Amino acid sequence: MTTANPTGNPDALRGLLDDLPESTALVVGDVMLDRYIIGAVERISPEAPVPVVSVRSQRRALGGAANVAAGIRSLGARCRLVGVRGADGAGQAVTTLLERLGIEARLVVDEARPTTVKTRVVAHEQQVVRIDREQATPLSNDRRAELLDHARAWLQDASVLVIQDYDKGALSAETARDLISAAASRDIPSIVDPKLRHFFEYAGASVLKPNFRELAAALGVERPRLDATGLRDVVERADCAHLVVTLGADGMLLYSRDSDDVERLPSRRREVYDVSGAGDTVTAVLAAGLGAGAPLRRAAALANFAAGMVVTRQGARPVSADEIRRALPAAGE
Repeated sequence: MTTANPTGNPDALRGLLDDLPESTALVVGDVMLDRYIIGAVERISPEAPVPVVSVRSQRRALGGAANVAAGIRSLGARCRLVGVRGADGAGQAVTTLLERLGIEARLVVDEARPTTVKTRVVAHEQQVVRIDREQATPLSNDRRAELLDHARAWLQDASVLVIQDYDKGALSAETARDLISAAASRDIPSIVDPKLRHFFEYAGASVLKPNFRELAAALGVERPRLDATGLRDVVERADCAHLVVTLGADGMLLYSRDSDDVERLPSRRREVYDVSGAGDTVTAVLAAGLGAGAPLRRAAALANFAAGMVVTRQGARPVSADEIRRALPAAGE
C-alpha cells in the first residue's frame, strides 16, 4: 500500500479548481430535505427521562442527491438533477432551494409517497435525535420510465454522471445500469455512491465510492480486506474500473482495476465536529473533477482535502471552490 501526501501537489489542485466550471454533471438519485431544529436543553421532561429542547432556530437544506448537486454547484460547475419528490410542502421546499442555487432539476412528482425528510434536533452543538419521514418502496413503472426519460435527455449534454443511491426507491438496479451504459457509450465517466440493496449491481461504472461501513456490510464481514487482493475482488465482482473507499477521519483508499497497488490518501489532522455530509462532498468533488477532465488521482486528492474541511462544521453544508482554494497550503507545506 502506498501512502500519499494528504494534499498532493497544492498548485495542481488549485489548477483543477480553476477548471471545474468546465464540468457539467448529471446527478440522478434519491432527493431529500434536511431540517435542523436548533435549541438548548435546560431541563429533563417530567413525562419521561428525555431532554426538553427549547427551540432557538430552524433551517432547511438540501439532502441526499440534492445535497450532492448543491456541492457540485458550489464548486462552480454546472449541475442538473433528476429525482423524485412527493406532492407535498417538503417537495416544494426542495424545488425552491434548488432554484435559489441555480440547479436545473426535473423531479418526478409521486403522489403515492412523501418527500424524504430527515429532521435533526440539535442542542449545545450535539444531535439529540433524528426523525426520518420516508417511503422506500420502488417506483411504479410509469414513474420509473418518466425518471429515465428525463435522465437520458440530459445525459446528452453531461460530462459526468453521478448515481446517488440511498435505498429510498428512486433508483432500481435496471435504471442505474441503463444510465451507466448510456454514459459509457458516450465516453462519459460515471460515479456511483452505493448502498446495500444494489451494491454489486452497477456493472460498468467508472468509479464505485462506498464508505468502509457500506463495503463491510456488502461483503458480510466486520473488517473487509483493504489490500490489493481484497479490493481487486470487489472491483471484479462489481465490474467497475475504480474503487474509492472513504474511511472517515482516516481519509480514503484508491484502487484501480489495472493496478497492483492500493493508494491511501490520509486526511490532514483536524478537529472533527460533524461527519454528516463528508461522503456527499467527496462525491461532489470527484464528479466535478472528472467532469472537467482531471485524472482520478487528482480529483480524489481534492475530494479528500475538501471532505476534511466539511467535518469541521455543523450540518451538511457544501464547500465552495474559493474556500478550498484559501485552505490549500502553499507548495512545500
